[in-house]
Amino acid sequence: MEVKRAVQSGNVQEAIEKINDLNPTILDTNPQLYFHLQQQKLIELIRVGKINEALEFAQEELAPRGEENQTFLEEIEKTVALLVFEDVKNCPYGELLDVSQRLKTASEVNAAILTSQSHEKDPKLPSLLKMLKWTQNQLDEKAAYPRINDFTTAALEDPSI
Repeated sequence: MEVKRAVQSGNVQEAIEKINDLNPTILDTNPQLYFHLQQQKLIELIRVGKINEALEFAQEELAPRGEENQTFLEEIEKTVALLVFEDVKNCPYGELLDVSQRLKTASEVNAAILTSQSHEKDPKLPSLLKMLKWTQNQLDEKAAYPRINDFTTAALEDPSI
């Protein structure tokens, strides 16, 4: 939760450190996630007006990744394009500065953490309840059995009553 909060507040370096504290292999095994965190870091530098630092960061950290991956290169170009406009919020790629971009990155981080901990990113309970209901419907046609009609209490109902 602290990692997600750090990304949502724009503290990308803190988020990276917390991810590495939690499980150092997450970023090593997920280059796309690491790139998106680095891209978010660049966005945050642009947001606060650290233009020289943003350019240096883009050249040293992101450019080498763009050489390896065409998709990354396109995303780098969009992000660096923010530097060209004086009014970045109204430029063609201004959505990168929206809170929704932080949320998107935070969700990606959260999914990677859950996956690394062998958890699904979606809760299992709703699908298990659907499966239970389907199974009971199948059994209704073939046998009498103690049925769960109210999933909130999970009370078994005896068919003989």
